[in-house]
Amino acid sequence: MYTLIDRLAREHRLDLPEYARLVRDYDKDLAAYAAEKAVALRKAIYGNEVFTRGLIEISSICKNNCLYCGIRCENRKAERYRLTPDEIYACADEGYLLGFRTFVLQGGEDPYFTDDVLADIVRQLKARHPDCAVTLSMGERSEESYAALRAAGADRYLLRHETADPYHYERLHPPEMSFSNRMHCLTVLRSLGYQVGCGFMVGSPYQTPEILAEDLSFIQTFRPEMCGIGPFIPHHDTPFARMPAGSLDLTLFLLSLIRLISPNVLLPATTALGTIHPEGRELGILAGANVVMPNLSPVSVRKKYALYDNKICTGDESAQCRSCLQRRMEGIGYTLSIDRGDVRRLS
Repeated sequence: MYTLIDRLAREHRLDLPEYARLVRDYDKDLAAYAAEKAVALRKAIYGNEVFTRGLIEISSICKNNCLYCGIRCENRKAERYRLTPDEIYACADEGYLLGFRTFVLQGGEDPYFTDDVLADIVRQLKARHPDCAVTLSMGERSEESYAALRAAGADRYLLRHETADPYHYERLHPPEMSFSNRMHCLTVLRSLGYQVGCGFMVGSPYQTPEILAEDLSFIQTFRPEMCGIGPFIPHHDTPFARMPAGSLDLTLFLLSLIRLISPNVLLPATTALGTIHPEGRELGILAGANVVMPNLSPVSVRKKYALYDNKICTGDESAQCRSCLQRRMEGIGYTLSIDRGDVRRLS
């Protein structure tokens, strides 16, 4: 097992059965060894910098009915909202003053955000803050849509693949959504010149070590610029309400493996990690992550963007959230970077 970690750190690839063995048979000692290797690789490229992304959750309205998601369209109890363009600009303006140089617009697949509407928002953000990166996380769209948003100035696009196993994908999503289209979207985004992010939930219902091995193999092949993973946390108003949450330890181990697969990847310590453990984001950084995403959304709507239960930071002002994360990162020997946080190459 230790030999596999050494080879992964050196060659950045393993075979599918080897990934499955690591996931199935790891223990805390092996995880600590992998984390040590992962942190060394990350420090060789990024030093002690942790990049910040200002998250703006622009809509809790979604046309999709994913079985795990609290804002699925059939959840009649979900509180819905949609930020106006002016509210989005105000969030970004405040974030800019706090030192953010990347803004992530995230939301459900809300039909209001047509290509024209969303492209205009991107153009306005780039005009107001030309030194900033704009990242979109707005789900599956057409190739023409992705092209229009790229032409408007969008730099990055986050689209979790959710699972690299087609059958598993079917068990997490309604029949009208398809694994093939999700993968097609990721391929299109890459072809258009976006910095592309994928990712998956750790411990999602029906997931096995073999399925997680497929996820790692996909990341090895696709080579995303960003990869967002976090533990599955059930939402009480979904079909998966009584399913167990994902494992903190396994999530941290997988963060280390992803860093070893792709040393320069931008790897968030997610809010979900901080939700299942008080120091989850710090533990994520110590496992090899190098991105945190404080929430810039208006406090009045944060509790409404409830993808899962007990989400943290729903009541903090943006400045408090930024200051809290800075103290947390400094407490483990890291510094929050104020630049755009682009991918770097190992020199």
